[in-house]
Amino acid sequence: MPDYELLEMTLFAAVPRRDTKPLAKALLARFGTFAEVIAAPPARLMEVKGVGDSIVQHLKIVEAAAHRSAKTQVIGRPVLSSWTTLLDYCTAAMARVTNEEFRVLFLDRKNVLIADEVQNRGTVDHTPVYPREIVKRALELSASSVILVHNHPSGDPTPSKADIAMTREVATAAKALGIAVHDHLVIGRGGHASFKSLGLL
Repeated sequence: MPDYELLEMTLFAAVPRRDTKPLAKALLARFGTFAEVIAAPPARLMEVKGVGDSIVQHLKIVEAAAHRSAKTQVIGRPVLSSWTTLLDYCTAAMARVTNEEFRVLFLDRKNVLIADEVQNRGTVDHTPVYPREIVKRALELSASSVILVHNHPSGDPTPSKADIAMTREVATAAKALGIAVHDHLVIGRGGHASFKSLGLL
């Protein structure tokens, strides 16, 4: 189903008995895709003529439902054997966040995802990361390994020098206590980067 049809149907549920085609077109013209529309901040959505509180609320419910659905596909499952599903989840959760967000996926001995936690939120181009806190939390959860994930709001997932240095610090701290860092994923609207695939980990 094309984005404009899906958005029309979504809007119709929020404002029944109204032609939603013009509004759907206006939203797609502003934001580009269905995913970008539901992820847009409420204030920016309200800038589009015809968008009110009820429509914003409905779009945010759809966004939350999409995230919840994606999360159920990975939580409690071996993530290393379903890498594409994991990437889809991380992309849905983080690619369109406007500030940097750093999260840690905690895995057990069978690489089953036991927890997914946002450790910190930062600015548009930086978020503080504390290796000691990551390792401490892993021990609290009895996690055997972790996958680090953060987003680049710019859209470009290329790791920065600071990203590389921070990852090495976390990996060193984790290794000292027998916790493996399987990968560090950088998520952007334009795709993702894997430290392991790039030979950086």
